[in-house]
Amino acid sequence: MAKQESVVNLVGLLSVEGQDLAASWIEEVSRSLGRRVSAAELERELRELYGALVEALRQGAVDVHSEEMSEVRALLTELSRSRARKGFSPTETAISVFALKRVLEPVLRDGSSGAVQAYLQLGKILDELGLYTIETYTQTRDALITAQAEQLLELSTPVVRLWDGVIAVPLVGTLDSARTQVVMEKLLQALVDTGSEQAIIDITGVPAVDTQVAQHLLKTIVAARLMGAECTVSGISPQIAQTIVALGIEFDGIVTKASLADALKLALRRSGVDTVVKEGGLR
Repeated sequence: MAKQESVVNLVGLLSVEGQDLAASWIEEVSRSLGRRVSAAELERELRELYGALVEALRQGAVDVHSEEMSEVRALLTELSRSRARKGFSPTETAISVFALKRVLEPVLRDGSSGAVQAYLQLGKILDELGLYTIETYTQTRDALITAQAEQLLELSTPVVRLWDGVIAVPLVGTLDSARTQVVMEKLLQALVDTGSEQAIIDITGVPAVDTQVAQHLLKTIVAARLMGAECTVSGISPQIAQTIVALGIEFDGIVTKASLADALKLALRRSGVDTVVKEGGLR
């Protein structure tokens, strides 16, 4: 009986006769977001959410993780993802839920114990829904950051066709395991796509190489050989050379060149192309 009375009070709190609390909620959120969401979109989002919340409470839901609250959670998930993609902060996203508490404060003016109890109970529900919103927002932002990082890896690892049968991967910046894995995948795929038999991995723009990265590069070269291609590593700086020696990394059987130009000349000779050095450069 007490639970039924509590549900009635909660629904009554959100269904005050003669007052459009949803409209007040929309206006409150709109001000907090600086009207960076269109009025039509905000109206649709919050009216759907308001209706779903009232319906869930009518069904006796007081646990935000209950089946009755599934529609509310789904709408909050959609709202959170939308805010995350548009660059809103977690606070700006959660305010869409918490603002309803401020809108309901004037309803408590009658001071009845039932209204106060309902407000406190609804406040707890809204707090939990706000936390759910932040969690969903965080998951979406993490997914976006991961996707952007993967796209940057792709963009920062180009494969260039230098000559018929000769491709190169010019690397710039810090190499880590994830990036060297991308290098391997893109290089091997380029060998297939272009039918090249010579590949150059140029690390002129790489400031440092550790044991793990060196091992990945070695595996890339071995994989290329298994596909019938020869690899040359160019651009090894004195600092990287000293590091490789100090770490005891074996580069036996792997051709290295000081510059990309030297590596290209070697690759062309291997491909049967005659090169003549004239004044002004390679011909």
